[in-house]
Amino acid sequence: MKKVLTGLDVLKGDNKLVSEFKGNVALLCHNASVDANCQHATFVFQNLFKNRFVKIFGPQHGFSTDAQDNMIETDHTIHPFFNIPVYSLYSETRTPSDEMLEGIDHLFVDMQDVGCRMYTYIYTLTLLLEKCAEKSIEVIILDRPNPLNGETIAGNILDMSFSSFIGRHPMPVRHAMTMGEVAQMHQKFWVTSKANVRVIKMKNWQRSMYFGDTKIPWLLPSPNLARTESVFTFPSTVLFEGTELSEGRGTTQPLEIIGSPKIEPFSFYHGYLSEAIKKSKLKGFVARPIAFLPTFQKHYDKVCGGIQIHVTDRKLFEPWRTGLFLLKEFRSYLGDDFKWKQPPYEYNCTQMPIDIINGTDKLRNWVENNESVAALNSFEHLDEYKRQLQEIKLYE
Repeated sequence: MKKVLTGLDVLKGDNKLVSEFKGNVALLCHNASVDANCQHATFVFQNLFKNRFVKIFGPQHGFSTDAQDNMIETDHTIHPFFNIPVYSLYSETRTPSDEMLEGIDHLFVDMQDVGCRMYTYIYTLTLLLEKCAEKSIEVIILDRPNPLNGETIAGNILDMSFSSFIGRHPMPVRHAMTMGEVAQMHQKFWVTSKANVRVIKMKNWQRSMYFGDTKIPWLLPSPNLARTESVFTFPSTVLFEGTELSEGRGTTQPLEIIGSPKIEPFSFYHGYLSEAIKKSKLKGFVARPIAFLPTFQKHYDKVCGGIQIHVTDRKLFEPWRTGLFLLKEFRSYLGDDFKWKQPPYEYNCTQMPIDIINGTDKLRNWVENNESVAALNSFEHLDEYKRQLQEIKLYE
């Protein structure tokens, strides 16, 4: 397979395309916004646009991608090297203000998504599009791969009564879209006021590709996704943010491991979980008993017992189903020691965090009622979403 060129690489290599942008330029980006040589997009923009590069925006976790967890906000600042403003879109606001957008003609977006509904960068994008629909600003998405591939669609569609900043639109857990396609879907089906949007497409990307197939360097898009392995388990383990169990934050393998101080890992796995996994008929992964010590966040400085999820076959692995199955089994094993996390979560002070994450309260009921994995079929109503996706696809 040929190396994939991201939208940033395509822009950088096309002087005629660069010349189409006449006015002042801003860039929404983060740590993973790099070209094929790992040069950060801000340096590319300084070279391309000189003093017309006037503002930087950062999403959740900050422009530097160093802020942990949800509801940890970052400040606005002046960049010490470029000497231009850096505005945080995870601060007192998630939507850019009129003042932030003043003096911008072209606002570029270059962010690496992880292909899962419960990840905020796509909502930073759609809030930006909604704000720019009121303006004459052109929004240009420099497209990047969906690391989970652009074919596999899975999970329940968000119930809009549970909408939040980790779920703003009626989409499934694995949405199979690139950032550019999210923008296309948003403009066609989710809003009435249209923005001036352009997508600079990738070259050589195929929908069947996982991230490792692209030959693009992986840099963490958020502090707890340093490894591509974590991206594949993320749709499973993100569910545990809605519980008092640790999902491995504060360790070197966050979002791949799950556990509690109340669990002895070998007894849990060999005496209980391994047999439950066999009965579930879920494939494409193995669970390994593990003890770990979080250095921050949940169960700080307490040894936790649990499992690490090892994906053995990405095509067979079903992270949404596996995560819900594991949630049910941890709850069943722990009994009264299992606790759901209580509000607030992502600025929602009334609804249960697990329901916000799932985009429904029905899946919490599925867990509490100890229902079968086969019963999850009744939650996937994907035909309409698949029809919509066919209409906006940028890549075949």
